[in-house]
Amino acid sequence: MAYRKSVYITAKNTLENRRKKAESEQEKRHTAAVALCPEIAKAEHDMARFAADVIKSVSMGKDAEQYVISLSQKNLEAQEKRKALLVSVGLPEDYLETKYACPVCKDTGSHGGYYCKCYLDLLKKTAKDELGIAVSMEKCTFDSFDVNLYSDEPDSEYSLSPRMLARGTLKFCREYAENFSRSSRNIIMNGKTGVGKTHLSLAIAGRVIDRGFDVYYASVHKIMDALQKEQFSRERVEESISDRLFESDLLVIDDLGAEFSTQFTVAALYNIVNTRLNASLPMIINTNLSLAELEERYSQRVASRIIGGSERVLLLGSDIRQKLVK
Repeated sequence: MAYRKSVYITAKNTLENRRKKAESEQEKRHTAAVALCPEIAKAEHDMARFAADVIKSVSMGKDAEQYVISLSQKNLEAQEKRKALLVSVGLPEDYLETKYACPVCKDTGSHGGYYCKCYLDLLKKTAKDELGIAVSMEKCTFDSFDVNLYSDEPDSEYSLSPRMLARGTLKFCREYAENFSRSSRNIIMNGKTGVGKTHLSLAIAGRVIDRGFDVYYASVHKIMDALQKEQFSRERVEESISDRLFESDLLVIDDLGAEFSTQFTVAALYNIVNTRLNASLPMIINTNLSLAELEERYSQRVASRIIGGSERVLLLGSDIRQKLVK
């Protein structure tokens, strides 16, 4: 369970840039403050001298205790003098403090031998940002999934109301995300356009990323375009999409069936599904196609690999996005 190497590198670089910016701004404020009141430099010189004397006092043995107390008092007095000098020239007392984005770890990413919360949050954000759907993940959460948008009238085919089914599907998806591991089952999410498949799969992906797993989420269009570019284009590809498709802890393929079907796309889909199944790596596939339509479009061989290794999740009803804009 770990993010991709690029996520850690980006997060570390972000922390370093934050730290450098905070320290650079502090240096500029310090230069300005000393220019306004040169006595500040004298107070700081005393603070540094008293701190150095405390370190030297270690070798004094038993006689050091009272001496250290005396030096500490003098250091505090010098600090108070500096504050008073700042106020005297119209500056706040804390003007010379370094304003780190995280005061706990001072933008280092660790505190007390552990990763700081700011660093863990930054890893999650970076992992989502790299997918290019961070904003969508913020909007599409389990809490924002409103089952009341679904009809309470029983469906003629399933004898269940879309609302009842949506409530059960929401519960299943939430539990799947909370208990996710690299050995979790695959999911195939069926339903018409606009019934919430993308919302719930984004909610799962966001929560799984928050729990520290590497997720690759993309529409089937994006995946097929990238694979064709990788295989046929002479342009240099910075990152192999195959690595993401075959190595991520969770792969989410959105909108399967909306792509232009060719021999290449069918073969590519089979390769993706078969490789991940053989490696026991979980997938979530969203599609508007029924199980019969999957077989008709991709062949029985491909459809059986998708369906056979997956837990089916169904959403019924009409396009709820129309209700959201009213």
